[in-house]
Amino acid sequence: MPMDTVARFLAALSPEHREEVAGRPDAEQASLAAAWEAELERDDLDTLDELSPAAAESEAARRVLGRTGPE
Repeated sequence: MPMDTVARFLAALSPEHREEVAGRPDAEQASLAAAWEAELERDDLDTLDELSPAAAESEAARRVLGRTGPE
């Protein structure tokens, strides 16, 4: 997975979560970023993405972290 996807995922996180996720192994960061991209493709984010792409990215990041570990 290209690092730019991981960088975009990290940028979508709150500062606290960004620091915590950045401390995880690269493979785990890449896995979370892949899950984040899949979450962005979900239909229920389409409207939010049209209104605010940054808000949709942040919401997808919150969802991914909520499924995989502590927030």
